[in-house]
Amino acid sequence: MNFELTVLPVADISGELEVIIVVDTNLKHRFVQDKKLLKKAGFSCGQDETCLLIEKNRLYVGAGSLKSTDIRRAAANALKALKGTKYKSIKVATYTNKGCTYTLRAMIEGFILGGYSFETYKSKKNKSRIKEISVSLEEYSELTLDIEKAAEQVHKAQIIADATNFTRDIVNTTPDDCYPDVMASIAEGMAEDVGLECTVLKPKQLRREKMETLLAVARASRHNPRVIHLTHKPKNAKHKITLVGKGLTYDSGGLSLKPADYMVTMKSDKSGGSAVLGIMKAVAELDLPIEVHGFVGAVENMIGGDAYKPDDVLVAKNGKTIEIRNTDAEGRLVLADVLCYAQQEVKADYIFDFATLTGASVVAVGHYTSSIMGNNKEIQNLVVREAQNAGELATALDFNDYLKKTIKSEIADVCNISNTRYGGAITAGQFLSEFIDKKHIDRWAHIDIAGPAFVEHPWGENPHGASGAGVRMMVKLLEKLAQEKEIHQKG
Repeated sequence: MNFELTVLPVADISGELEVIIVVDTNLKHRFVQDKKLLKKAGFSCGQDETCLLIEKNRLYVGAGSLKSTDIRRAAANALKALKGTKYKSIKVATYTNKGCTYTLRAMIEGFILGGYSFETYKSKKNKSRIKEISVSLEEYSELTLDIEKAAEQVHKAQIIADATNFTRDIVNTTPDDCYPDVMASIAEGMAEDVGLECTVLKPKQLRREKMETLLAVARASRHNPRVIHLTHKPKNAKHKITLVGKGLTYDSGGLSLKPADYMVTMKSDKSGGSAVLGIMKAVAELDLPIEVHGFVGAVENMIGGDAYKPDDVLVAKNGKTIEIRNTDAEGRLVLADVLCYAQQEVKADYIFDFATLTGASVVAVGHYTSSIMGNNKEIQNLVVREAQNAGELATALDFNDYLKKTIKSEIADVCNISNTRYGGAITAGQFLSEFIDKKHIDRWAHIDIAGPAFVEHPWGENPHGASGAGVRMMVKLLEKLAQEKEIHQKG
């Protein structure tokens, strides 16, 4: 999809179809040329509502406000509405919130995200035909915009939305086509394309690193595990950031086997690791002045004669012993070792981990919201704020000592599940905190993306399936840090 930015008014631009975003039921606005037809069609200008007037070659889309979140959704729904039509080019004006060009970025992101479809396994494709989008700097409120600043936002939007779609593709790929070695190959190919360093650890190296909990989860699978380390290292980097992702390419639950209907969609258990790959792609292409390290534990959790078992006691890389009471709580075991390895390799200003870790997070906050946990409220709030600025939903879940007692083990240092069914997202986060060292304990946030990572119906700018959750929020956060001189420490 190609974008052309021009100072010409919309009326003077060639394009097969014009997209008009109607903001806050404002049918009186100068961009709206078909008031009578819209009223006749019952178009009420609601958020995400669309009305295609084929005879006029105009598509009207409703937006609740000029906020970037609403404009992004409107643009995405415009592309969704045009799927199946024969239009190849569209034109659109610019919509900003009091002149803020970030709204322009959101609109471009919306077009790219809304035009996404995953049809790899379909014999008959029905992808969007839109190839050219002309964006006029004729602005909704008749403000004058700087074309260079606008062009910069369009460029950033393309990079970030493409990285999100790259992540979606990995998550949507079936487990027989995307197992740990394939995930490592994807990382290596991407790293070569965008100029990242890439190191992949295989089983011999993992044993040498004493990553025994990760290896235990992997050992019943015919696919050997991989730990991927990607590095973006610019000169004079302002900060050093570590990202860690759970890359369970498939999760059967192990011997604590999932029910059949819960096993479907478990290709999505690699969403955290996939998000880290997507973030690293965007970081490299944006060339952010921050040193960023991305670690992914790519593992498949299966059943067999060599499967790890409930009642086993495993020893993590940092020497802590873990009583296994449920083999379906495997992601935290993989992350435990990868977090330890990441801290060994990099002394970071911040550590963020991404994982579809618990169904309890979905119970707590719903399908569309990520749960943010950690020991530092400032960092939690930073993640929540930048997630919302990027158009993702996130909320903080607080740790407490009472829940931490529920992962106490009588025979080992810690148990891999709690002794209560309640607060499972928090107890999983508290389990991970056992593997964060003293230097990083107040520099870490755990991001449970179990809710938004994979949803089986379209929502907002997201299609059925993978959303690419985590990519936009973290890139926005890294952009924010790139503008700051000092790291926020716990007060």
